[in-house]
Amino acid sequence: MDIAGSFASYWYFHVPNFVLAALMYTMLGRFLLGLFVDADSPNYIWRFFCRFTDPVVAALSIVTPRVTAPAVLWLFGFVWMFWLRVVLHYTLLVLNLAPRLVGGAS
Repeated sequence: MDIAGSFASYWYFHVPNFVLAALMYTMLGRFLLGLFVDADSPNYIWRFFCRFTDPVVAALSIVTPRVTAPAVLWLFGFVWMFWLRVVLHYTLLVLNLAPRLVGGAS
């Protein structure tokens, strides 16, 4: 299987899947780091996690009750990103647009 050819042929699958995976794992990282770091910490890794995931948290806060703790909201974000990736893959499989493994693994 030609990796570069596969990426070029299925960019519409790989790019959104990568973005959703990056958001998903960054939300998990924000939750785990939030257990050890204060919310207003000057730590550059914490600031990156916050800056990268704040748009997702803002979108989730619209549909989530205000009494929800921020850490729970971050975990909800992780779960939402996971299910968005599943829906993306399933939709492209149904439409016969997803990459498939051709032949057997050696």
